Amino acid sequence: MRPKSTFCLTRTEELGREEADAWNRDEAVEEATWKLQMIYGNGAESKNYEELLRAKPKRKIPTSRVITLKAEEAEELSIKLDPYIRTQRRDWDGEATEMHIWPLIKHVEVTLPKSDLIPEGVVLVDIPGTGDFNSKRDEMWKKTIDKCSVIWVISDIERVSGGRAHEDLLNESIKACQRGFCRDVALVVTKADKLHLPEYLRERKAGNQAIQSQREAVLERNEMIKLQRTRILKEKLKRKLPADFKVLEASDLVYTVSAQEYWQQALLTEEETEIPKLREYVRKRLLDKKRRTVTKYVTEAFGLLLLTDSFSSTQNLPNEHLHMSVLRRFAEEKVELLEKAIGHCFACMEQPLQEGVRTARTSYRCILRACLVRSKGNQGFHQTLKAVCLKNGIYASRTLARIDLNEALTQPIYDQIDPVFGSIFRTGKPTGSALMPHIDAFKHSLQEKMTEIGIRSGWKYDSCKKNFLIQEISAILGGLEDHILRRKRRVYESLTASVQSDLKLCYEEAAQITGKKACERMKDAIRRGVDRQVAEGMFERAQERMQHQFQQLKTGIVEKVKGSITTMLTLASSQGDGLYKELADVGSEYKEMEKLHRSLREVAENARLRKGMQEFLLRASPSKAGPPGTSL
Repeated sequence: MRPKSTFCLTRTEELGREEADAWNRDEAVEEATWKLQMIYGNGAESKNYEELLRAKPKRKIPTSRVITLKAEEAEELSIKLDPYIRTQRRDWDGEATEMHIWPLIKHVEVTLPKSDLIPEGVVLVDIPGTGDFNSKRDEMWKKTIDKCSVIWVISDIERVSGGRAHEDLLNESIKACQRGFCRDVALVVTKADKLHLPEYLRERKAGNQAIQSQREAVLERNEMIKLQRTRILKEKLKRKLPADFKVLEASDLVYTVSAQEYWQQALLTEEETEIPKLREYVRKRLLDKKRRTVTKYVTEAFGLLLLTDSFSSTQNLPNEHLHMSVLRRFAEEKVELLEKAIGHCFACMEQPLQEGVRTARTSYRCILRACLVRSKGNQGFHQTLKAVCLKNGIYASRTLARIDLNEALTQPIYDQIDPVFGSIFRTGKPTGSALMPHIDAFKHSLQEKMTEIGIRSGWKYDSCKKNFLIQEISAILGGLEDHILRRKRRVYESLTASVQSDLKLCYEEAAQITGKKACERMKDAIRRGVDRQVAEGMFERAQERMQHQFQQLKTGIVEKVKGSITTMLTLASSQGDGLYKELADVGSEYKEMEKLHRSLREVAENARLRKGMQEFLLRASPSKAGPPGTSL
């Protein structure tokens, strides 16, 4: 059986890739020429290294490596930005029309004043496909995509149904859901007003319903694309993510938009362009995030005010140290149970990891063959393969699909672990392998115990202390989620990082090969190196390194919880014995913060009720049949 991670190329694809290799070599030379001309002027590409060292640079690069541009109007700013974001234009005779600095730019950041179009706090990132020929930009895009909370894969309507780049973008977006902060993925289909009516009517298969106008045809075609691509995208997501992952519950996974019609409205209304829908989506996401952030800050501030107010109390409560000791022992017991629960969650990875390693050992030669062997020979492939080796198995190109030998070799393992990995880091019921519900259960058990001890110990007369402890537990464990999300990426990528580290010498050896039949000799060096590493336990080491990362994550969570709770209980144990008499009176601030905290809790509770009602209505409503001719 052919493993899922392998692929075969048709002869047409082979020829296309060989042409792309040749094109890539030309582009590599051209980009290097641009960079030399950018700094030293025209003719720099013909000078040798010593001559360039003696030459005076034509353009001075700021020592800060940052160029700041400002403008009052969008059009003015666009003109100033143009040389930094577009490739160099040339006349018909091949001469450059003007000197551009574009080849030297890593990224462009545009900051806008307060605007109704883009709410404050929203950052839109335009990632250059699945990689960029410029190596620095290529390194940045993967780091950037993992920081995004929402990913939109943008494709125009003529390319949405095919193309390797489009599929690669979708796959990378799904991986970002696994390893990064992303919680939503959607497909945005642009130029949705573009349609050749006679051709559409000729190919249309939608029963007897007549199309009377261009507008009707566009709306029907867009609805069909939304149904088709939603089904395909959901199938892809389901293969990689848990069944209850939030993105699978999204009502809209595909948007068909038209910027031209949004401004002109000659064919579609503003709503039908779906740009207002995207804008509303961004607004709601931003409001949700701001609400969570404000709630976190208010909770922490309220806890500090509660603590300060408790310090001002002069009442000596009976058996205070005894009750705090009981609470400490209870917390220690619960931390031990939490550590066991986390270990149980992470242990769910052992079996899929073992199965993935077995599959990888049996399929790695087939995977390498698919990556290295070409039916039409090595013409044009030598430079590409050399670039792959020089960059430790990874090569990004403008014209070729991204090459990553490390990822290809570990893909059989990821195929096995992806659903379980997603289950561990999801939110849901406190059963199975989900991690966060166990942390939530730990929080609630501590808060209940604090309430119980508070009533028994007389904290009903000192409610500030009880409320401080309850609020602080929420703040402590709320901060854990960000820590877990940051470490999750390191855990997920540990497999490919391990394989890349083990194959580093192999890549270096292959990159040094020159001369006759260099391409075949490079391939042989890679095959021998991979064979040797596999025999020495390369995949098993990758498994161990991922398990080690899980162990480190568990240790980090437990240590953070222990340290924070110890500090919290130490502060709460302090008596009103005169040590804090100089503290300011915070009574008015306490009342104001209490009011804010109560209102935020009410908003959150109402939001949960609305969401529960919506889910109930969706489950209760009958499924709607699609229009004629849209069965897939």
